[in-house]
Amino acid sequence: MKTMSYPLLALTAGLLLACGKAPEAPASTATPAAATTPAKLSQYTPEQFYATKSYLGNDINVSGDAMLVASDETGVFNLYKVSMDGKNWQALTQSTTDAIMPVSWFPQDDRVLYSADQGGNELDHLYVRELDGSVKDLTPGDKLKAMFVDWAADGSFYVLTNERDAKFFDLYKYDGKSYQRSLVYQNDAGYDVAGISPDGRYLAAIKSRTNADNNVHLIDLSVEKPTETLVTPHQGNITHQVYSFSRDSKTLIFGTDEQSEFSQAMAFDIASGKATLFSKADWDIMYIGFSKDNKFRVEGVNADAATKVTIVDQQSGQPLTLPALPAGDLRSVEFSDDGKTLSFYLNADNSPSNLYVWAIGSPKAERLTQALDKAIDESVLVVSEVVRFPSFDGLLIPALLYKPKQATNTAQVPALLWIHGGPGGQSRTGYSASIQHLVNQGYAVLAVNNRGSSGYGKTFFHLDDLKHGEHDLQDIVFGKKYLQSLDWIADDRIGVMGGSYGGYLTMAAMAFTDEFKVGINIFGVTNWVRTLESIPPWWESFRESLYAELGDPTKDGERLRRISPVFHGDKVKKPVLVVQGANDPRVLQVESDEMVAAIKKNGVPVEYVLFPDEGHGFVKKANRISAQQAYLKFLQTYL
Repeated sequence: MKTMSYPLLALTAGLLLACGKAPEAPASTATPAAATTPAKLSQYTPEQFYATKSYLGNDINVSGDAMLVASDETGVFNLYKVSMDGKNWQALTQSTTDAIMPVSWFPQDDRVLYSADQGGNELDHLYVRELDGSVKDLTPGDKLKAMFVDWAADGSFYVLTNERDAKFFDLYKYDGKSYQRSLVYQNDAGYDVAGISPDGRYLAAIKSRTNADNNVHLIDLSVEKPTETLVTPHQGNITHQVYSFSRDSKTLIFGTDEQSEFSQAMAFDIASGKATLFSKADWDIMYIGFSKDNKFRVEGVNADAATKVTIVDQQSGQPLTLPALPAGDLRSVEFSDDGKTLSFYLNADNSPSNLYVWAIGSPKAERLTQALDKAIDESVLVVSEVVRFPSFDGLLIPALLYKPKQATNTAQVPALLWIHGGPGGQSRTGYSASIQHLVNQGYAVLAVNNRGSSGYGKTFFHLDDLKHGEHDLQDIVFGKKYLQSLDWIADDRIGVMGGSYGGYLTMAAMAFTDEFKVGINIFGVTNWVRTLESIPPWWESFRESLYAELGDPTKDGERLRRISPVFHGDKVKKPVLVVQGANDPRVLQVESDEMVAAIKKNGVPVEYVLFPDEGHGFVKKANRISAQQAYLKFLQTYL
């Protein structure tokens, strides 16, 4: 069962234009010019790169003999019951259309909770799969969105749904046997619910004022009219987050950047109302959780675009020494109920996430999966290098540089600026089939973490507020100049590509500069006025925060039109590829339709790939392959 008390991932403005929920974007077929390809370097097709399997979830069941895992090996994510030795994979679902995402085993038996939306519309429902294989929608209805929160000690569970008011999520408690539910908290205040204590008494919630200032509230549900305590009184702009409750429900662990550029962990003693420092690092603390038996604490730190995980024995205070493992980041650490077994994923630039199981104290962790297609020689994949380059104002911009193995100062290669979503996202180390395939085909990639990216301190994060398409765009331009300084780059063949907000900056680069030879816009915003006027209703809790960062379409309409590429299609002079999901609720299809029409009117080559069964991010393997084929064909034609 779910043993880590990680907080519910509250909706934030940073999620607005994140690159979507697909594990990666897709792959491609042909090979670049033989003149730049050493004879011994193997190159692979998109079908081979996407024969790679993606895995999600590793929750250990109550009997400790199986894990709940989602895999896309059929082309769509489905659930499997996986034995602890990895030898037996029992299919639990057989979806051929919508991705099935794992939530948890039930605490007492092998019933399963999972979530799924409809064609990428992000209106997730929560489902239970019974022991006999039958399925029940626990949150039926149209146009509602539901999210699992946590289990209660008695086997009941908590669910958020916006069925009463599309703008806000109310909290319900479901009986673990009958599935009858009761309303626990009616969220008229418009909070982002971030967690509930193990004893079910306290609710942790966040209220945003702007993208730079919010508060954590503690709500006591044990009284007829819930009472609230402000956990984070402060002055000025301070950002907070909720990590978890202690297992005894006496302490709330939350993050704050009040004393640092980065998020530090504080322990709020509920009885006394006092907060003390719990943990700090030289980077943002991403999460803190506890094993169910409370023996271990797990802490993840965002260390220069990589995740560093520490597991601490709470009795001794010493870090748990893991067995020898390949290079990479630990992800999704889960303990068995008895605390004797650990499951986790290991992921690296040159290796997709593989599932491991470790009997704690034993000399070796067992790897259960072969995620990378066996036809691909792992040694030909590329590990990124963390680099920094000066922007127009001298600010150092961090980035991940992927150098193709065929690149030399006498065999120069074309290059791509890769822009993440967000706007407050971050390009991080870890496997990307899309990037690895392009690099394998001979394209250098510079994944830029322009100003406004998360992970580099609060000052850096807010440098792009109300300056989108301006200062952050210059960071991309100066990323090109950095690439041109490398003697193995063909400095006249540099393009730009990105998804979501990265798609926006791609179109901004093509419309407002003459720096890039091509652009690939993957579901990018092109009309900020329309986008901000048509945000999904369930983002209401951070509307003001969103406006503080990007602009209010009523007050800032003139500036928003000025930075919206759709109004400046006549300025696009170089070829563009646009890729879009028809069911995207964040970046509406009409945005891409109009952008393509504006470029065509200008007589510039523009290609358009529309997926009728995808949303904001492509989750179906066949669509990811098709998209990547389009990327490569376009690049081979124009770059």
